Amino acid sequence: MIDGWRPKAVALDIDGTLIDHDERLSQAVVDAVRRTAAQVPVILATGRAWQTTRPVAEMFGLTDGLVVCSNGARTLRMPTGEVVDERTFDPRTVIESVREHAPNARMAVEEYDGSYLVTAPFPEGDLGTGATVRVVTDAELAPQPVTRLIIRDPEQSESDFVQLAERLGLHGVSYFVGWTAWLDIAPEGVDKSTGLKVALAQYGVEPTDLLAMGDGRNDIEMLTYAGLGIAMGSAPDEVKAKADEVTKSVTDDGVAAVLNRYF
Repeated sequence: MIDGWRPKAVALDIDGTLIDHDERLSQAVVDAVRRTAAQVPVILATGRAWQTTRPVAEMFGLTDGLVVCSNGARTLRMPTGEVVDERTFDPRTVIESVREHAPNARMAVEEYDGSYLVTAPFPEGDLGTGATVRVVTDAELAPQPVTRLIIRDPEQSESDFVQLAERLGLHGVSYFVGWTAWLDIAPEGVDKSTGLKVALAQYGVEPTDLLAMGDGRNDIEMLTYAGLGIAMGSAPDEVKAKADEVTKSVTDDGVAAVLNRYF
């Protein structure tokens, strides 16, 4: 990084970065984000749907500007939820493959309003606190193209799902294995950097002037896209290996430690 470099925009993952997996957030992180947002655009870039992203944005005082949701498949404007960019795919062949290789898995798709259709209830909080959920059959799950397909099996492990992704033979889509037995399927070539390209174009900011922070495998493309990509201390090793540097974990206010350096 060039001496004297200072970001002109900041992209932040939510879960495991801004807030921990028990939905706790630190006042030090809130203060640092608010101070940063008063000086440069702060863009939330998350796997969450709009419905569960908006309350987090509001908690951090990000009441206008853009948010990147659904792992980059949707870029929306605060506070209205106006869709600036959206990418979709037909998940029916993936759904069939999941049923063949993981018959007990639960699946979900995100509706246009940020609510979810699910084949069976997910563990409480998995889809975000306050998410609207409706149980449907496999045939009713995706009658039209969707922004994402979520596969979840609480009886399996993270490593099981790494192997499942390989067995599914996923072609024509992008996918991300989550921090637990969770698999996110996205349109081909779509990741968080997809939405960030849209957002930065709106702000007139170059990727080299972007600071990005995240903790998950779905953050790798975002971290490598940014001029400075920083992994959280709790991130998997493959995420840390792709980052420019590693900060402290979410429980040790890693985001605040980095933002306080620049703002």
